[in-house]
Formats: sequence, C-alpha cells, structure tokens
Amino acid sequence: MIIKKTFVKDIKEKDKIEDIFLVSKKEQGMSKIGKPYLNVKLLDKTGEIEARVWDDVENISKIFEKNDFVFVKAYAVAYQGGLQINISQIEKKTPETIDIKLFLPASKNDPDTIFKELEKIISTVKDNHLKKLLQIFTSDPEIARLLKLAPAAKSMHHTYIGGLLEHTVSLARLVIDISRHYHPNVHQDLLLAGAILHDMGKIYELSYERAFDYTDEGRLLGHITIGVEMLDKKIAEMPDFPKETAMLLKHMILSHHGYLEFGSPKRPKTIEAIILYYLDDMDSKVQSMGALIEKEKDADSKWTSFHKLYERYIYKGAGGIVSNKPQENETSDIKQKKDTFELFKK
Repeated sequence: MIIKKTFVKDIKEKDKIEDIFLVSKKEQGMSKIGKPYLNVKLLDKTGEIEARVWDDVENISKIFEKNDFVFVKAYAVAYQGGLQINISQIEKKTPETIDIKLFLPASKNDPDTIFKELEKIISTVKDNHLKKLLQIFTSDPEIARLLKLAPAAKSMHHTYIGGLLEHTVSLARLVIDISRHYHPNVHQDLLLAGAILHDMGKIYELSYERAFDYTDEGRLLGHITIGVEMLDKKIAEMPDFPKETAMLLKHMILSHHGYLEFGSPKRPKTIEAIILYYLDDMDSKVQSMGALIEKEKDADSKWTSFHKLYERYIYKGAGGIVSNKPQENETSDIKQKKDTFELFKK
C-alpha cells in the first residue's frame, strides 16, 4: 500500500511536492499568448488545490483523466490571493495500491453511530404507517449502506463521506425541537418523515467512489425525482398506506428547495413543507459557512475569503472563529442564535 505524506491543507508557497492525489478536474485551456495548458484540480481528504501543466501539454494530457490517481512532481506558487501548484511530472497510479480514505473527505463521526441515532429517532414516531415506511427505508441493505457513504452535495454543504446522513439526522433533531415550539399546528411525524426522506434520492444522484460528481441518473433526473420514485416503490409495499399522507410526503420532497428556479417542481403549500424548506436551507448554509470558517481559522483575519456562492465575506468572530462556548451570563441557546444571526448578516 502506497503511503501518502503531503496533504493539500499543509501545502505552502514554494513547497516542492512529490506525492499522490486524486484528479477531480481536468480541462484544457489557452493562455493569452495562445499557448495550451492543462487546468487541473487535485484532491485529498483535506481539500482541493488548483494545478497547472504548462509544458508538453499534449503528451502529458494522454497520461491521465479525471478521477485518476496520479503521482505528481510539482512546485507551489502564489496565485490570485491563493495557492496553485505547477506540475512538472505526472504518473498515473492504479487504484488497487491506493487507500481511498486518504483522498475523500469523511465525517469525523462514526456513520454507524449516526445511523443508530436515526433509527432511534424513527422509533419515536407515533404514526404507525409513517414509522413502518421509514423502517422499510432504513432496513433496506443497499439504502443503509449508501446513506452511510453519500455526501449531501457535490460542493455546497456536508461535502464529505457520511455528509448526507449527518444532514438528515441534523434536520430530524431540528424538527423535534421546532415541532414542540409550534405544537399543535405542526404534524411532527409527517414533518419528521419528510426531513428523513427529502434528500434520499441523493444516494443515487451523486457518485462518491472517486471525486464527488453526479451520476447519469443524477444529471438527467435529479434527487427530487429520484426520491419521489423511491418513495412510490416503498409505499407500494404497504397497500394500506393512506393516500393523503403519501401525497403530503411527496409534496414535501417536491417542494423542499422552496422555489421553481431552485429546482423545486412545486413551492411549499403546507406548514410542514414550509418548515422543511427553511430548516433544510438553514442547516445547509450554517454547515457550509462553518466549514469555510474552520478551513480558514488559522488565517490572520477576522474575515474569510470572499465566498462566491453567498456573494459576501463571512465574519469569523473576534477570536478568529465563532465559538460555541457561551459567554458569562449567556445561555447556549442565546449564544447559538447570536452566532447564526452574525453569520447571515451582510
């Protein structure tokens, strides 16, 4: 088994690099003077880094493709406020000699433990039809296996092995809390089922055996359509499942992106669907912003670099990173609300 010594997070300007990475992007470009080059992204479990091949581009391009493991000799340089590595040599490596865990970011939490928490939450569901439906999903060996592996997205949030399961359980916890707050106007069991099932289609939408990407099914159908199809198949195993409950569940899956322009075929039209949309959006944004803060916690600034998706800089807090520890005379709940408010201020 090949040993990896250099990780993306540790690369600094002027470093000489001789190590193995996973190719997550490969495109040919043209410089201003008309010289061809390769635009490459290299990946390991600690992150991605931009790379370029400037010389002998035609021959080097034939050596490797996207999703290949490669051994590179390179030199790190400063570029547009960040780092880039210039590759002088590259060699393709066979996957059999590679430990994939070194190259894909993974959850810090044990997926089996998180999955058991999900099962425990499902056991609290009082509606027998919904409880049985959820148990049919989690007892399916393929679904259980893939749910422990899948990221929640390719690049937006929870982008690591086990990320989808963490996002699902995080939403389930939020549902339990918010249902108490809005009781009796919220059908907790229905909302909980929607939270657990809303992104289930992502286990087939995304590929995650190499660099995170979309499957053909994911590109052509998307996780919302896939998720509704999965729901239909499981409900078909329960002839007595109430039609209205099935309809409301499907509506939650179809509308959980909130708006047509964000990929939802329908906008939320029930209280449960509205809550699911906002909780899902909040959980994804807080996690992704927190990940950005964590990534840049050692940078000498109270602000992160400019985030293209959110179109803003994110304030990291006076201590360099937002702390979860309450201040004196301040409860954890209040502190959490203040942190969340700070994150979303422009």
